[in-house]
Amino acid sequence: MERINLTKYIIITGGVVSSIGKGITSASMGRILRSYGLKVSAIKIDPYLNWDSGTLNPYQHGEVFVTHDGMETDLDLGHYERFLDVELDGIANITTGKVYESVIAKEREGGYLGECVQVIPHITNRIKEMIRANSESADYDVVLVELGGTVGDIESQPFLEALRQLRNEEGRDNVMFVHVTFIPYLNAAGEFKTKPTQHSTKELRSVGINPDVIVCRSQEHIDDALLAKVAHFCDVDVNAVVNTPDAGTIYEVPLVLEDKNIGEFIVKRIGLDVEADSSKLDEWRGVVDSIKNAESEVTIGIVGKYVELEDSYISIRESLLHAAASIGVKAKIKYLSSDVEKLDEDALKEFDGILIPGGFGERGFEGKLDAVDYAIENDVPLFGICLGMQSIVTQFARRNGYPEANSSEFGDDIVDPVIDMMEEQKKIKNMGGTMRLGSYDCKIIEGTKTFEAYGEIDIEERHRHRYEFNNDYRDDLQEKGLIISGTSPDDFLVEIVEVPNHPWAIGCQFHPEFKSRPNRPHPLFKAFLEAIYEYSKN
Repeated sequence: MERINLTKYIIITGGVVSSIGKGITSASMGRILRSYGLKVSAIKIDPYLNWDSGTLNPYQHGEVFVTHDGMETDLDLGHYERFLDVELDGIANITTGKVYESVIAKEREGGYLGECVQVIPHITNRIKEMIRANSESADYDVVLVELGGTVGDIESQPFLEALRQLRNEEGRDNVMFVHVTFIPYLNAAGEFKTKPTQHSTKELRSVGINPDVIVCRSQEHIDDALLAKVAHFCDVDVNAVVNTPDAGTIYEVPLVLEDKNIGEFIVKRIGLDVEADSSKLDEWRGVVDSIKNAESEVTIGIVGKYVELEDSYISIRESLLHAAASIGVKAKIKYLSSDVEKLDEDALKEFDGILIPGGFGERGFEGKLDAVDYAIENDVPLFGICLGMQSIVTQFARRNGYPEANSSEFGDDIVDPVIDMMEEQKKIKNMGGTMRLGSYDCKIIEGTKTFEAYGEIDIEERHRHRYEFNNDYRDDLQEKGLIISGTSPDDFLVEIVEVPNHPWAIGCQFHPEFKSRPNRPHPLFKAFLEAIYEYSKN
């Protein structure tokens, strides 16, 4: 069959167990190829029936990552954007829900008139169309496609078949498969066990897919003899079986893979017209060195309601690490649940800075207000994001004449709703994909700490919310000292606030964590860390 386009594809599958690092492996391979000068994109396939990640419980699925065009996606897209230093479109997240909805809609429109619509070929063809739509959107040299879950999951079967067909249609020289597995260590036996990986690879081969590379995840280093055993039993080139043990930081993984010549293997395997030069990762090595070897340490408290699962705040965590590394300090991040009757002040005393993240619902809100109050009283650097900004506004109002200030999100009988639903949101009934989502322009007010951080007036940031600062209280709260340092271009929506007479206390309605990069930390996070470092010295 004639090739469809010039893009090369690297398909990443998983075996043995989930959550072993397929996303980091995919992003790391992309980072290597980007360093060679190639134009790289990435796709995450989530085999669940949800249309997107927007309504999933953070405890089950972790953070919802918002793309610039307003798609609520899997957190792995955040890894892709941070490692590749690109902005991905929402089409980079494919779900079973999206696939089936589009096929059923086409059937209802008469697009398959006369045909019996089936998984093969209609669903598999649609999957391939969605993958190719991504590669054709910007003429990418390489597109990484990560299939969520593990081989053997019933939900993954149509996708595996579609990916097998993609290889045949695009040509074997243009598509390669990487299988990421886990090699467990049994303390009782005193050895690593490869049998789960052998069975996982056998399962993959049973659907017509032979992996070109096997990445063996482990908690400790695996010797070459064991990797050779995996190569022998799984029928893979011995040079294509690599071990990636747990690393001190996820940003080390591209360096680990490059040291094992995986970049050179990929270049040769799919015929990329570039030189595999490891020196092109020197800037990345510098970032990793800054993260690992900082001499000073600061402690930052994230006070939120989903702290039991750290992945709920993964982009915030990574943004703090980026900013800390950029100023030569190490960020020690601690999580404190706001879902308590009264926040423990002794716990707050441990922190050199406090960050209040976003969230939904009344649970844990009063605990966030306690943290805001403590930070204001004790001049602790404070950063509020989304609901965190709303916490700052609410607590400032309570301290300045509105003791019953609150958000209308938490009831219909709020006396002083200093936070209220946006007007255009009031008629919306459906939950999924209906918030203010994606990138919007913002105007920074000169002479503010926010302007000091950005150094420019016109910015663009990503949003995910229904509620905003209530302008009915704007003039009075400003008269009482609240600083509004960022608004929508028409000056109608309040996007950033600052607490007066405080070293650094800023709240923003948007999510700056989605735009931070290891080599380019977000300005607000960097300014926050600089304030934290100064506070820690005193």
